[in-house]
Amino acid sequence: MSEQVAPLAERMRPRRLEDVIGQEHITGKGSILQSALISKLLPSMIFWGPPGVGKTTLAQIVAQEASLPFFQLSAINSGVKEIREVIELSKKQSKTVVFIDEIHRFNKSQQDALLQAVEKGWIILIGATTENPSFEVNAALLSRCQVYVLKHLEKEDLIKLIEKVLDQDVILSAYQLKLKEPEAILSIASGDGRRLLNLVELVAQYAHANGIHEIVNDVVLKVAQQKIAIYDKQGEQHYDIISAFIKSVRGSDPNGAIYWLARMLEGGENIRFIARRMIILASEDIGNANPNALLLANSCFEAVDKIGMPEARIILAQCATYLAASPKSNASYLAIDHALNTIRKNGQASVPLHLRNAPTNFMKNLDYGKNYQYSHDGPGNFIEQEYLPDELRGTKFYEPGNSAREQEMKKFLRDRWKNKYGY
Repeated sequence: MSEQVAPLAERMRPRRLEDVIGQEHITGKGSILQSALISKLLPSMIFWGPPGVGKTTLAQIVAQEASLPFFQLSAINSGVKEIREVIELSKKQSKTVVFIDEIHRFNKSQQDALLQAVEKGWIILIGATTENPSFEVNAALLSRCQVYVLKHLEKEDLIKLIEKVLDQDVILSAYQLKLKEPEAILSIASGDGRRLLNLVELVAQYAHANGIHEIVNDVVLKVAQQKIAIYDKQGEQHYDIISAFIKSVRGSDPNGAIYWLARMLEGGENIRFIARRMIILASEDIGNANPNALLLANSCFEAVDKIGMPEARIILAQCATYLAASPKSNASYLAIDHALNTIRKNGQASVPLHLRNAPTNFMKNLDYGKNYQYSHDGPGNFIEQEYLPDELRGTKFYEPGNSAREQEMKKFLRDRWKNKYGY
């Protein structure tokens, strides 16, 4: 296939490390990968990241800049036989770069077939995966590889890529197109450079055929034949949609919660932001009505941070529907705000002497800690004594809600404090 008719993504594929747009943490000056190329001490490596962020391109650049032969295998179509054939070829030559796309699809025996070649240095293995290599690559093979984490391309990177294409591509530069409205094209691309370039090529061809000289949202949507949510992660919709999501969960409507969650995901919202807001919600709106809600929300945050998209959508959906279907209480939220307002209004009261710490004899002589009663010495691990400053005696900050769990808590408090706080 000639350069003239190759797809845009292939025509614009970078040939040098410095030409790569995005992934500066890997490709930038002084990065580990650049230093390895300069020193000619290349390790075997795994590129882990979402689709369309340059894993294959980086593998080709590594081989080219290191002046090494390059073999590419697909984990979908290749087996142990093909792996061994490439290894035998490599042993007859100098060191060879063997690139395996979707290496997570290789089973244990296929991955084991690579071990000796990597260990002996017959090949420099470069694997590409969209899955967490900690779970999908054998520990023995993983320990012999440097893992590089690639990220979705940022908005600025994608715009830079579009402008570079319109200015430098051998075909599209002749169309004299300008990017006026990037929102739709960026939303559809969702950080995927290959998807972006495919769409840019279609839009540019349509615009050129119809005498259009600017790329605008309506043209992009017409070419893509789909209506999308043009979602600005820094703008008004960002706040409106997260607000609608939270209010749906607070209102115990899992259907509304799932819809607004989908809107955020389709718009490319940061999944850690969504998970973080669910942690807050689990405490603010559910609280002690279902203490497990906070545990699940925190586990959700940790899980999506490890897994990433697209699988993170499932974890977020599980957590959102669980929180929506949980009993609700804002009692803890009201309690802390009540206490803070009291402090701001009345100032900070002194700690009663019997509650103060007395680590020295001097403090004990000042009656610090005097008459404090150790709760575990009383029946039921309880002794009634005062825990508030004198001027706030009897002030009730926390009022359990009406959920079954909180009513149990209310009975527990009533049994111990009798009528002091009105429980």
